[in-house]
Amino acid sequence: MVDFGKVLIFIGITLIVVGLFIQFIGRLPGDIYIKKDNFTFYFPITTSIVLSIVLSLLLYLFSRFFR
Repeated sequence: MVDFGKVLIFIGITLIVVGLFIQFIGRLPGDIYIKKDNFTFYFPITTSIVLSIVLSLLLYLFSRFFR
């Protein structure tokens, strides 16, 4: 059985890493940004893909080390 304290520490570190990642990346090339007169549309497709890869890697490491 996994120790609950270790899981909470891992979740906290993951949230900090993801928060810093989002803060420093900002808008990547490939993100869709349309600004017209009275309308703004922003869809972070590239940021979503990069974030998905990073989270997948973190969850893989989590499942690998906390069996």
